[in-house]
Amino acid sequence: MRKVIAAINMTLDGFCDHTAGIPDEALHQHYADLLNDAGIILYGRITYQLMEYWPPVLKNPTGNKAIDAFAVAIDRIPKIVFSHTLKRVDWESARIATGKPEEEIAALKRETGGDILVGSPGLITALTKLNLIDEYQLCVHPVIAGKGLPLFRNITEKITLNLINTKRFDFGGVILYYEPQS
Repeated sequence: MRKVIAAINMTLDGFCDHTAGIPDEALHQHYADLLNDAGIILYGRITYQLMEYWPPVLKNPTGNKAIDAFAVAIDRIPKIVFSHTLKRVDWESARIATGKPEEEIAALKRETGGDILVGSPGLITALTKLNLIDEYQLCVHPVIAGKGLPLFRNITEKITLNLINTKRFDFGGVILYYEPQS
């Protein structure tokens, strides 16, 4: 069965801020590979709109192999956007969710294909509250931001996770792979 994987970058002090991380070439390649292996990615409106940065990179490659590979991967993967305000999406590989997250995920899990990625802080929090995340892949950057959007904002109950793997990058970041305890 397809797994729901929350994959996100964060600072050492727990904030999700795409401008605070270290845009390492190996990290871009890691995320390109993750996207290429997955079947779909779920976004909230804000993160989706941040990701709209990538189609122009696809049209005008940077010359950096890892960044350009990420642009290809993010363009290719189907995207579902959860938004109450967005009325349409221009990205050909995206659509706006028509149901609640739990309904969309139940339908996606019944389908065959690669894993279901979740890449938005608010959506990760919402799905965590619904016990719908099968695996967390938290890339912790060696940065203390001091402020920003906390990843697990509004989680009020203790959730215990099991560390199942790690991956270290030369820039000092590490991906921590966790599964919820049964």
